[in-house]
Amino acid sequence: MSLIADAFTLVFVAAGIGFFAAGTLGLVRLPGTLSRIHALTKADNVGLALIVIGLLPQAASVLDAAKMVAVWLLAQLASGAVAQVMAEATLAEAKDAADASAPGEDSR
Repeated sequence: MSLIADAFTLVFVAAGIGFFAAGTLGLVRLPGTLSRIHALTKADNVGLALIVIGLLPQAASVLDAAKMVAVWLLAQLASGAVAQVMAEATLAEAKDAADASAPGEDSR
């Protein structure tokens, strides 16, 4: 049984690392802040979920497993909230830059 649990852990943790790598690649390669935020939040959330699922069979107790799931859920909530705040700030900054570069009505 331990061999099966170890194989399960290796497969899921490796898949999670792959998603983290894809998110990092998206951060480096994608144009624009909003595209980068999207790539990071989606890939990192799935990557962390796969790693937590992979580590659950290795947990020493149910309490340890519950702690891992709680960390994953908190990361889900924080990631969504931070991505939303960053996107709003980016859009506000772009709007301010557009307003500053547009000629005013009094400039005749």
